[in-house]
Amino acid sequence: VAGLGNYGLWGTRHSVGMEVLDRLARQLAVAESWRADKRCCADVTLATVHGLELVLLKPRRFMNLNGLSVASAAEIYSLGPEDIYLVHDDLDKALGKVAIKLGGSARGHNGVQSCISALHSNEMTRLRIGIGRP
Repeated sequence: VAGLGNYGLWGTRHSVGMEVLDRLARQLAVAESWRADKRCCADVTLATVHGLELVLLKPRRFMNLNGLSVASAAEIYSLGPEDIYLVHDDLDKALGKVAIKLGGSARGHNGVQSCISALHSNEMTRLRIGIGRP
């Protein structure tokens, strides 16, 4: 599960993917386990839910380069695009509205486009978090 955003720019609407992962990590009791992984240039923590192992990932790059971290982590953890969930902001959704999308185009989202390019696939599931238009 990759939370897309601009690392270090906490509290901005475009980094909502990382905020969601922070909350998920707290709920899964792994929030104290985040570690910087230089191999994929990301903060990573592992969790187990109902017997399913999860890799939570927050790229340490700007949004338009998030895909490099996601692709590196996919290689490290032997994951295919179909195993990856992207959590990201969506300008076209009202603030706080959520939608799940399987595959498809990036719809103008630079972080998603970066992931599609780096993974050579658009098969990732996306959790789109509405941030509305300013």
